[in-house]
Amino acid sequence: MRALVPAALCAAVLINPASGDQTMAEANHPYVGMWVTKDGHVRHELLPDNRYDEARGSRQSAYQGRYEVTGNHIEYWDDTGFTADGDFVDVDTLHHGGMILYRQPQR
Repeated sequence: MRALVPAALCAAVLINPASGDQTMAEANHPYVGMWVTKDGHVRHELLPDNRYDEARGSRQSAYQGRYEVTGNHIEYWDDTGFTADGDFVDVDTLHHGGMILYRQPQR
C-alpha cells in the first residue's frame, strides 16, 4: 500500500553529484518562509533561492548565507564562513542553534 503525501509537503529531489546526497530543490521544499522565535527576537527567512537572511533584534540582515535542506535537516553556510545546522521537528517548528523557531504565517 502506498502512503499519500499532501502536495504541500512534496518536493523535487536533487542529487549532488560530488557527494551523492539528495537535497530538496530550490523553492520546492515546504520550509521556505519566515521562522521566528517566540519572543520575536530572531527572525530567520529561508528564501526560495536557497539563501537565508536572519535578523536579530533591531539588527536587520545580521546573518546571511546559503542553506540546504535534506529531509528534515538544514545546513547553513554564512557568507562569512560560519556554519550551523538545525532540524525541522514538524512543518511549523525548527530547532536551530539552541533556539526554537516557529513558522510565521504568510500575510
